[in-house]
Amino acid sequence: MLRLKRIIPMLLALLMLTLALYPGHGQAQAQGDSGTNDKKTIIVGLSADFAPYEFMLTVDGKSKIVGSDVMIAEQIAADMGAELKLENMPFDSLLPALQSGRIDMVISGMTPTDERRQNVDFSDLYYISKQVILTRAEDADKFPTMAELEGLPIGVQTGSIQEEIANGIPNAQVTAVKSISDVVSLLLSDRVDAAVFEGPVAEAQVKNRAGLAIAEAVPEDSDTPMAIAVEKGNTQLLTDINSTLKRLNDENAVEGYIQAANELNSGENAPSNIFSFFWKYRGYYADGVQYTLLLSALGVLFGFLIGLLVSLLRLSGVKILKWIAVAYIEVLRGTPMLVQLLIIHFGLASAFDIKFTVLQSGIITLSLNSSAYLAEIFRAGIQGVDKGQMEAARSLGMPRGLAMRTIIIPQAIKSVLPAIGNEFVVIIKESSIVSFIGVADLMFQANAVRTLTYSGLYPLVIAAFIYLIMTLILSKLLNVLERRLSAGDIR
Repeated sequence: MLRLKRIIPMLLALLMLTLALYPGHGQAQAQGDSGTNDKKTIIVGLSADFAPYEFMLTVDGKSKIVGSDVMIAEQIAADMGAELKLENMPFDSLLPALQSGRIDMVISGMTPTDERRQNVDFSDLYYISKQVILTRAEDADKFPTMAELEGLPIGVQTGSIQEEIANGIPNAQVTAVKSISDVVSLLLSDRVDAAVFEGPVAEAQVKNRAGLAIAEAVPEDSDTPMAIAVEKGNTQLLTDINSTLKRLNDENAVEGYIQAANELNSGENAPSNIFSFFWKYRGYYADGVQYTLLLSALGVLFGFLIGLLVSLLRLSGVKILKWIAVAYIEVLRGTPMLVQLLIIHFGLASAFDIKFTVLQSGIITLSLNSSAYLAEIFRAGIQGVDKGQMEAARSLGMPRGLAMRTIIIPQAIKSVLPAIGNEFVVIIKESSIVSFIGVADLMFQANAVRTLTYSGLYPLVIAAFIYLIMTLILSKLLNVLERRLSAGDIR
């Protein structure tokens, strides 16, 4: 007969194996520079898919964030006598991270709009760029003015000033996606006819990707200022930043930084063969797999334990406990996991100053979300056990709790093991959602390789194949466990 003491050690063994494979370095440290001494640390948020301002580069076999904005951040940290720490995350997550106090400033080619000024403070301007229209090379002559773009599908990055410009084009069908790579993929796959881009960013794309060109059309008010965002009311940091920016502007250094970054941004010479491609960037995927396994193992462990507890509360005779369990299940099953992740990572920090690391937020979200589904699976298994089992145990003088723990629950888990295994597979796949807040999991690393190589297909195909391999291995292990537990069944 299956006993809990056989299940829990298996889960713990899975956790220990994952921890043994865990990279053992911090998230931000893997993405940027961080000191180990007693200096003050300045945490800078950016979206490293915005060449030449910030982008990924392989240095000595390791990924590194470089670009003109990074050079400015280094100057600010040096003037403050602080260590610089870079946090890479999607562009539309930067301001929530700043408002929740997770980062100290945002340097990511950000435009200080009136809407943004309501929530954060901005430094003095450090650069003024121009907006352009990026399109396919064969269509470059089709858009001499902005009038030809009216009513057409336009691609932009979510939450950017380019999205506002595109929305101002009459009847334009605006498609907003999270990364610059995704915008270019939309364009090259004919899903949009044009895209609004920052001038130097568009030039970098044309330089490194075949089939792209900059059209003659120029958006109205194309001059776009850039500034550094800080948390509302942080006047001391703002003063320090402005002091450095004044020096850099007096020296005309920012223009030189952009030119230097453009020279670095020549695009990686990625192999044309997918197997060679994977081998060259295997280090990225290896790091991503380790984080994915850690998230999944902890999500499985805590989701299993919490789900079992919630199912028992729902089956209890105490109405208030039953009501709490039902509410817990319905709320977590009835809301998107992404919303739960954002509430845990950004919402709690803003409202209650509860600041989890990105890894902790990912683990908590996966555990809680999975536990709601597992609770219903366990409930079905427990209710499926013949009531005579409990009656027989009680007639022998066995306490209800002991009977439930040693007789009912083991049989219930055994009967619903396939459904539990399916939920574990789902956790591995859904763990990719944590890349939204900057966890360097497999999906995060695949996007980093996309940015690094300007390749739209291979990085994603390789990531999908790795997810498939992980889920197949887990399915096989669960099948072996199921057969072993069924070995003693009477047939």
